[in-house]
Amino acid sequence: MSAKRSSNVKWFASALALLAAGVVGGDWWAHRMMSEPAADSPASRSNAANLPGAAAGNGKPLYWYDPMIPNQHFAKPGKSPMGMEMVPKYSDAESESGGVRVSSGVIQNLGIRLGKVEKASLKSGLHAVGSVAFDDRLVEVVQARVEGYVTHLNVKAPLERVHRGQPLATILAPQWLEAQQEYLALVDALSQSAEALQDAARQRLVVLGVPDAAIRAVATKHETNATTTLVAPIDGVMTELGVRDGAAFMAGASLFRINGLATVWVNAQIPESRVSMVPLDSTAEAHATAWPGRTFKGRVIALLPQVDPQTRTLTVRVALDNPDFQLSPGMWVALDFTAPATEPQLVVPSEAVIVTGERSVVIVAGEKGSFDVVNVSTGIEQDGRTPIFSGLKEGQSIVLSGQFLIDSEASLTSTVNRLKTTATSSMTPPEGRQ
Repeated sequence: MSAKRSSNVKWFASALALLAAGVVGGDWWAHRMMSEPAADSPASRSNAANLPGAAAGNGKPLYWYDPMIPNQHFAKPGKSPMGMEMVPKYSDAESESGGVRVSSGVIQNLGIRLGKVEKASLKSGLHAVGSVAFDDRLVEVVQARVEGYVTHLNVKAPLERVHRGQPLATILAPQWLEAQQEYLALVDALSQSAEALQDAARQRLVVLGVPDAAIRAVATKHETNATTTLVAPIDGVMTELGVRDGAAFMAGASLFRINGLATVWVNAQIPESRVSMVPLDSTAEAHATAWPGRTFKGRVIALLPQVDPQTRTLTVRVALDNPDFQLSPGMWVALDFTAPATEPQLVVPSEAVIVTGERSVVIVAGEKGSFDVVNVSTGIEQDGRTPIFSGLKEGQSIVLSGQFLIDSEASLTSTVNRLKTTATSSMTPPEGRQ
């Protein structure tokens, strides 16, 4: 009984050993068939095409790696510690600068449109809205240099339109009367000394502010007038009326203030970033809703040196011709600024520029569906085109739509590449297979 049991145990052990050997051999054979397909078989061609970095590279490989562990690099081909066949990594298989490669089918599905970097002359232009104001260069003040009072007031309402030479008021000034009588006494003098006194008397009338018409009347009519009429020195609007009928005034008092309307000012607020587009003496055209179809010509005469801290705008002052006095202070007008065309420079469609807040980039299209992200320095957009100061060359193909997806993919690729580089530099790659 004991011998029979011992024989059964030996037989069972032998069978178990054969079964284990068969399992190990079968697993080895299956693993070999899976990892080393025939070179000319469809599976072999498919696997070779799907290996990342294996088919796109040219030249000498940079290193070999296991597709399951891409961060682990090897200096020679062979099998990885996981038992997988390693694949080579070529320098042009993936853009180290953050570029990506997109198939033609994906390009069509994403609706990616391409454009060109061109050279063109941009004509600066800017639109703004401003309010009309009086031109302070066309202000005349009628002031009293002596004491007196008003005997008759011709213009009795503020903002009344007046014309040059129009009577404003009749006044009586005792000092004027005395000076006229003195001058009259010397008008007919013929002696050499009398002529000097005559000139002095006339000069006194001028200093006291007697109107030229009143001085000429004394010399021609040989008579004086107790009252003197003041007339408007220019065409304009009575913006300040300092006297009334019968009112007395002191020396130095402002009697009338007249603003001319031959030209008016328009003060427009321009964004700080756009001030360079409205240089001094650049031309401008204005359109007022009060006068549809009418265009008023003007030019930039001043850039006021103060920026509003709230709106970050700067006031641009434009002088507009107003020959018919159609523009009145307080009106709102639309301004179109124009400047001479610039020298030809590199420009791209504005839709091609991605502004992130920290940088401006353009997606450049290369050969065989490759794309690269390029940092650019840009100018001010004009008519849908943006000047490029650096980063691009004339004739380059650029992406006009779908670039946000490409930029995101390129940023992700660049991040992965930096992580790979950091991991590689922190370890010494083995000389042979691991």
